[in-house]
Amino acid sequence: MTAQQSGTTHAGVARVAHRAVASAEAEAANSAWWDADADAYHAEHGDFLGDDDFVWCPEGLTEDSARLLGDVTGTDVLEVGCGSAPCARWLLKHGARVVGVDLSQGMLGHAVAANARTGLHPALLRANAERLPLTDGSFDSACSAFGAVPFVASLADVFGEVHRVLRPGGRWVFAVTHPMRWIFPDDPGPAGLTVTQPYLDRTPYAEVDETGAASYVEYHHTLGDYVRALRAAGFTLDDLIEPEWPDGHTRVWGQWSPLRGRLFPGTAIFCCRRD
Repeated sequence: MTAQQSGTTHAGVARVAHRAVASAEAEAANSAWWDADADAYHAEHGDFLGDDDFVWCPEGLTEDSARLLGDVTGTDVLEVGCGSAPCARWLLKHGARVVGVDLSQGMLGHAVAANARTGLHPALLRANAERLPLTDGSFDSACSAFGAVPFVASLADVFGEVHRVLRPGGRWVFAVTHPMRWIFPDDPGPAGLTVTQPYLDRTPYAEVDETGAASYVEYHHTLGDYVRALRAAGFTLDDLIEPEWPDGHTRVWGQWSPLRGRLFPGTAIFCCRRD
């Protein structure tokens, strides 16, 4: 999700740009941005996400109801882009052995605090998802709920790393902003219903400071890009879930809102298996 979607915009942001951003610049920008935003993010969204709940998306789909990872009891699970790790703690609570990886030290600080509150202690690592410091074939499944995937330069590198650390047949389930949302402004109201950006333009979204250096970066991929990248990495796509906006759900989260949710999907969840 973009900075606006997270619910905050930093005073240091001079302007929005669409320009090429290489991996090293994106890593530095997003690490610093999420470190600075961690407190505000949890003040706004912490109650919705919970300390040990597994919420896939702003529409409120939970792993309790969806069971996209199946029975995790006695299995090894990796969460990619774990943030404050509520999903990792849910998995641990349901009998899995869990490792959570995130780029942001600020977000991991909230994870450590929540571990102490709950008594649930998944292993936590600070790392870029393009370079996982984990052994080949270590996990039975991997998951990501709006973590890492949209914020790194190379889908091939992330999917390749997930494939490497999974055992044969392992599940890889990840949620991202639905690619069609790229064409609309980050606005939950009527202004967010007018197309402004070409769907096939993959130029990254960047927020830049007064020197032109990126302070936040997010990458756009079409549905076809995701499918091709998954197949190239050695995954089979079993399902693509587009959660509907639930009746009575009134929460506004950045560009997610009842108005937009009734008209077009906001989230895409890819359910895959390692070949």
